[in-house]
Amino acid sequence: MMAEKNLAPEAGAEGELTLERVNVAPAQTWNRLRTNDITLTVPVRGRKGDVYFSLPRLFEGVECGMGGAVTDWVESQARGARYVEVPRDEKREEPIVVAVGSGDVADTGVMVRAGAEATIVVAAGDLTKVTGSSVRSGTSASLLRVIVEAGARVHLHEYVRVGSDQQHLESVGISAARDARVDVHQYLLGGGTVALGLACDLAGERARVDLGCRYHAGGTEVLDINEVVRQRGRNTRSELSYNGVLEDAAKKGLRTTIDLVHGAKGAQGNEAETVLVLGDDVVNKTLPTILCDEDDVAGNHGATIGSVSPEQLAYLADRGLSRADAERLFVSALYEDALMHAPCPEARAVVEASAVQKGQALLHTEEA
Repeated sequence: MMAEKNLAPEAGAEGELTLERVNVAPAQTWNRLRTNDITLTVPVRGRKGDVYFSLPRLFEGVECGMGGAVTDWVESQARGARYVEVPRDEKREEPIVVAVGSGDVADTGVMVRAGAEATIVVAAGDLTKVTGSSVRSGTSASLLRVIVEAGARVHLHEYVRVGSDQQHLESVGISAARDARVDVHQYLLGGGTVALGLACDLAGERARVDLGCRYHAGGTEVLDINEVVRQRGRNTRSELSYNGVLEDAAKKGLRTTIDLVHGAKGAQGNEAETVLVLGDDVVNKTLPTILCDEDDVAGNHGATIGSVSPEQLAYLADRGLSRADAERLFVSALYEDALMHAPCPEARAVVEASAVQKGQALLHTEEA
């Protein structure tokens, strides 16, 4: 049952709010490295007298990647919550789409019952091609909480690209029961500031999450990512893979944590990142962490940071490509991959609008 809330009991309430220490990793490093979190300033819209519906209380117990402050802010600013339930043993063919246009704030909860299967898509950015809405500057946000019951399967796709004068907050929380499977595909294609946090609780035995994140940032764009997998159930499995390209003076912070909780015997977790740096002024910070409170587990992590190798440049030069052409190939490959795997028109619109903004030619357009 969805509860009714009054959004703005106090008069006024227009202005800005500073959210300090969001996207915080469970384990911290030295503060002087400025890697532990990010501080964001978000708008506050007063809505005295407005009434909206919140999600069922069961979702309150789902940990979200960006933390409680972002959850509270989104709940106060969204124009009501959206609740979707996929019935037991049903394979839902139509994706559940969360479309977040410029300046929009979305609060979504999805319940995937035992044995069911569903695809969820969060598409944030320029959606004028699909919705016809105008592009506005400012802040957009999505809060998504997903409960995956025993034996159910969820395919989550996140496509994010906002303008250079915009910021986007994306907070995700997933709870997975026994034998549940979760696949996450993230394409973060830039924006003034993009902050994404995901928390996945593998609570049941043999629950599994496979997460692949591809990102691109250039100019003075800021990208901040915090992702946490808590493996509580026995024989759970997590595979986290990150692949990105950073150009010009872009700034990226990535915090990934695999938490092997006491009692999670037989659990395995792996995380790896590969970053291609194409600018002398790029700031790239990565904090991979494995927390372990159990003996019979296995965890691995690693990060590879570099530029286009001389061998690769020589190979491509023999085929008439300059260094700049070679570097563009790596970026183009990321956009082509995003477009080919886009599961709905809203996701395609985000990729195509981003490609236009960044001067990327796409082969697999709808017209092709």
